[in-house]
Parts: sequence; structure tokens; C-alpha cells
Amino acid sequence: MKGIVFTEFLELVEDKFGLEMVDKIISESNLESQGMYTSVGTYKFSEMLQLLQHLSDNTGISIDDLLLVYAEHFFSVLEDSYPGLLATYNDPIEMLASIENHIHIEVRKIYPDAELPTFQVIEKTKNSLVMIYKSSRAMHHFGLGLMNKTFEHFNSTATIVLEKIKEDGTEVKFIINKN
Repeated sequence: MKGIVFTEFLELVEDKFGLEMVDKIISESNLESQGMYTSVGTYKFSEMLQLLQHLSDNTGISIDDLLLVYAEHFFSVLEDSYPGLLATYNDPIEMLASIENHIHIEVRKIYPDAELPTFQVIEKTKNSLVMIYKSSRAMHHFGLGLMNKTFEHFNSTATIVLEKIKEDGTEVKFIINKN
């Protein structure tokens, strides 16, 4: 998993819960990196799982809810770092429908070894989109948060329904209807 995901996560934890919480979740975890991340490094996903689990344990907030909040924070990082990518689109449905065939291609140019989820478009109209998310990491709530912020970015709203195809969350259907 790319280091920027870790550095931004710890920045969010510090902003929301304080530096003491960052220190606490790192010390409670068994991290090969010892919690020292660089944005360009690559780290094991198991480290992110530990940090999320310990943050959840210490705050009483579910991992899904933490991923949702984190994704909303991460979207602003994408906005600031890659404004040209977002400017390519003028509609949230178009942007979300292009995740696999455009956005992930651009991400791989920057981070060639990034392990990204796949998004398969099943059905698309002007105001709706049905996609299948597949990832061994089961971070679909991170995807949901990014989708919510995509609509907000375009001054729009949507109803997004998440249906687990596989109970472990490694395959999920997103049903998106623009309001």
C-alpha cells in the first residue's frame, strides 16, 4: 500500500484526535515500519488494518465509519495534488464511470506498483451508475467516501446504495442515483 495513504491517515488522526492518539495507535500496533512512513514508500496493508483497528478500539468508531471519514479527507488531498485530473470531468457520474479506464491508469503512472481495486461498470445512464467493486482489502467504505466527495465536488448530490456481493466485503455493488 502506498505511503501517502498512511501519511494522510496519520495526519487525519492527529487533526481529529491529537498527536497522543497517533502515538497510541502506533505503539499498540506491531508495525514492521515502526510507524515511520514516507508518502512515496510502500508498506504492508496489514499495518493499515492494525492502525484502523486500534483507532476504532480507542474511539468507539467503527472501521467502516473511520474509512468513510478518511476517504473524505483523502479526496481533498487528490483535489489539491491533482487538480487537472478532476478538471477533466464536468459530471460526477462520468467521473465515477471512468475510474477503471482513466483515473486508475493515471494513478499507475505516478505509483506503478499501486494495488488498486477494480470497478466494473454494469449499467450507466445520465443520472445513474451501477458498479461492482472488487478488492481483497474490502475497503469499500473508503470508495463510498470518495464517491460522496465526488458528488460534493460537482455541487451535486446522490443516493448511493452499497450491496455486499461477498459477505467479507471484497466484492460490493454500488448503486448510484444522482438526485
